[in-house]
Amino acid sequence: VVRFEDLILEEKEIPIDDLEAASAMLAERAAGELDRALDLGDEKRKDLRRRLEFLGALRPELGLPDFEARLADLLPGIAAGKRTYAELRAFPLDALFLGSLDRHQRLALEGEAPERIEVPSGSHIRIDYSDPERPVLAVKIQELFGLAETPRLAGGRVPLLLHLLAPNGRPQQVTHDLASFWANTYPQVRKELAGRYPKHAWPENPASARPERRPRRPR
Repeated sequence: VVRFEDLILEEKEIPIDDLEAASAMLAERAAGELDRALDLGDEKRKDLRRRLEFLGALRPELGLPDFEARLADLLPGIAAGKRTYAELRAFPLDALFLGSLDRHQRLALEGEAPERIEVPSGSHIRIDYSDPERPVLAVKIQELFGLAETPRLAGGRVPLLLHLLAPNGRPQQVTHDLASFWANTYPQVRKELAGRYPKHAWPENPASARPERRPRRPR
């Protein structure tokens, strides 16, 4: 329809391609059950939503969007050329969502609420944002050797809750204060675990020791 204000100057029918019609119907149906249509229970998508909630609560000035509301806005584009929910679920939603953020929002999310954090051993370990007020980093004690203070998120506002793991992968200590752990608790932990795991390093001064991902081979 070509209009000048309320006056119709020209009107003609344009046939709709079957796939185009199917995509439009798919988008309309998916909008009513977004969680099922886009598989929002997927762990990576849940992590992204939690990171947004975590940073959004601390930095409201960023204007970070609601995860589901933004996906609903993007749904017509996601559904284009598709006929089924399976095709929707295979779409790289995370990349599309991140691309919809402005540069400032994207940099803040990546820098202040990262998906993973590098520890002294060189490992990039996933942060658990299940509780937005207490993000958790579960990491083996040996991988933190050489780190004096607890890593922080949100520009230093929030210390990670460290689940310090023994070599068997079980938490040996939970703390917000790594410096205090090294000074007060580690000597006892060292005494308890050194005999059980003699192949692993148990230095007397862990804050200045060399980190390791796995026991070093003897030379």
